[in-house]
Amino acid sequence: MELAPVNPSDLIPVTGVYSHLITLPMVAGYEGVGRVVEAHGAHAALIGSRVLPLRGPGTWQRYVDCDPALAVPVPDDIEDLRAARGYINPLAALRMLTRYPVAGKRVLLTVSGSSCATLLGHWALLQGAVEVVGVYRSSERVARMRTLGIVPVSGEDAGAIEAAARAADVTFDAVGGDLGSKVLAAMRMGSVFVGYDLLSGQPVVPPAILRAGFERFHLRDDLAEMTPAVWQVQFDRLWPLLRQVEFPEVQVFVLEDWKAAIRAFREAGGAKPLIDFRS
Repeated sequence: MELAPVNPSDLIPVTGVYSHLITLPMVAGYEGVGRVVEAHGAHAALIGSRVLPLRGPGTWQRYVDCDPALAVPVPDDIEDLRAARGYINPLAALRMLTRYPVAGKRVLLTVSGSSCATLLGHWALLQGAVEVVGVYRSSERVARMRTLGIVPVSGEDAGAIEAAARAADVTFDAVGGDLGSKVLAAMRMGSVFVGYDLLSGQPVVPPAILRAGFERFHLRDDLAEMTPAVWQVQFDRLWPLLRQVEFPEVQVFVLEDWKAAIRAFREAGGAKPLIDFRS
């Protein structure tokens, strides 16, 4: 391994939330970039190449024994800092926009400052969305949202949020709880509400009269149905998109400082922590 980011999806199982899906012992970390040091048979040509060693043992370790059919080669022009973040959020955003196309539609994002929501908003506009409105919690995110063409709405402006929900054709919700429930209740007939995370820790409660379609998206469900060939095709689609993305700034921590990396992750509005295994 060379670099691995600290993501919410990495830390949730550490807290025990997904205990029914976890068999101990287990290593944390779902994504990152590494360099192949050993491979056999037909895969020996991978030795020395940079790959994303995904869908196997956790990436927060110096060596990962990865299924070579699932190792994703990294193009030479994709730098390590970009490649290390090229899986969880980008693939989730791509799969959601594939399943719920937004060309000619109005889109609402409930946590527009997060990495996944930023990609959703940016790529939705590239796909032909008429408008993307994003609810933000930290004003530090507003400038970047506007640069990407996302219309910012404060999370404290209940009236503006309700108006955006009424106008939305598709909502991508990562909050759940009170905000997600209110947005779903305000959406009109024929619209679609897609819940893909529960950052509030609380579920979305549908209204007594449900007008919008209410759907859940889990990346792991998509992955369970992917053959290795289909898996590799996803990244053939992703790399051109990732070349255009301006990722948020990062803060790199050596492996021995992993606790500091987790503390930095919990600081609102801070740089993205990455763990460096190269020292």
